[in-house]
Amino acid sequence: MTLPYFFEQLVNGLLQGSMYALIVIGYTFIVGIVGLPNFSYGDIVMSGAFFAHLVFSSWSHNPFLVFICAFVGTAILGVIMHKVCYEHFFNSPRHISLMCSIGMSILIKNIVQLLTKSVTVPIPQIFGSYRFDIGIIRISSAQLAVLGIVLVLVVAFTVFLRKTKLGVQLRAVSQDRTAASLVGIDVNMIAMLGNIIGCGMGGVAGLLYAVYYSSFRATMGGSIGMKAFSAAVLGGLGDISIASLGGLIIGVLENFGIALTSLGYRDMVAFIFLIAVLLWKPTGLSRQPKIKERKK
Repeated sequence: MTLPYFFEQLVNGLLQGSMYALIVIGYTFIVGIVGLPNFSYGDIVMSGAFFAHLVFSSWSHNPFLVFICAFVGTAILGVIMHKVCYEHFFNSPRHISLMCSIGMSILIKNIVQLLTKSVTVPIPQIFGSYRFDIGIIRISSAQLAVLGIVLVLVVAFTVFLRKTKLGVQLRAVSQDRTAASLVGIDVNMIAMLGNIIGCGMGGVAGLLYAVYYSSFRATMGGSIGMKAFSAAVLGGLGDISIASLGGLIIGVLENFGIALTSLGYRDMVAFIFLIAVLLWKPTGLSRQPKIKERKK
């Protein structure tokens, strides 16, 4: 492997990992608020690409409008998810909500399969197809746009959580649901809001993923959900920053794995990463997993 090719794969991996990091942030945020893994999240991410396709094919190619529709469409799915799978089962055995989320995953995927006839759907390049040479590395305009949007969203999300009253309430519920309710926070409403924000971020990430690869398919949610779960495990299913790092690592490993083997082994990287993390550090790198804290 030549040096220019190595750096090219490293940059591609970091760019792809940034999309995974955005997906993982939304996933980990929901897990922190609800306290349960969401096994339909990959299909919610896929739905963001599907809603974008609907806008592209019947309405407009305006990037801002497409992003709004992807966010709003998946945010509505977040409301439905909360009402069906979480709202009535917070004090029930955990497997009930997990089974509901699996059922929602199957439902969403099959609806999109029916509407797209189970074919790979092309997505237009709204960021252009220009290429720039930065030293020995060549980067496309789509890659730069995706990286810029991810950075802006991550910074805005961080500021929202740390500097706003609503963000403080969301953090309080994620840390201790009982204590939050004792100080007057509407826990159920905040949990639903957490689902809305997390699913909306997943929808935007799904749109970026589809634009990055110029296509999407209804079955892509399974592999995306597994990668999000694998990265979230690194953060103990609660630490957003470490889970985001896991997303970046998966993106880099995936690109080098493809470069050294073949495209058919792309998704195997996430499974190997998950198994390695579970064997090495089953509780993740976070010292105090948020799910554990809420049980006390």
